[in-house]
Amino acid sequence: MPNTESAKKRVRQNVERSARNRWRRTKVKEETKVFLKAIHDGDKAAAQKSLNLLSGMLDRFALTPTMHRNTAARRKSRLAKRLNKLSASKSA
Repeated sequence: MPNTESAKKRVRQNVERSARNRWRRTKVKEETKVFLKAIHDGDKAAAQKSLNLLSGMLDRFALTPTMHRNTAARRKSRLAKRLNKLSASKSA
């Protein structure tokens, strides 16, 4: 248990930050699932819309301590690669 006022405040801040980070990670996972479902169903338009939304979300969260910018860039790259693979298979 914290004894000093500053330690008590630090505990409160940590609780708030961890809740905020958990919410952000959950939002990314939910939107990723929407994107992957669109890819699985072969719906290129829905997948593109979902990727645009997810890319913006990742960019915003990469500016915070929730996610490192390289992690966000890697995820965006891998998701874009899957969308491009779907596009290539549709045109072939």
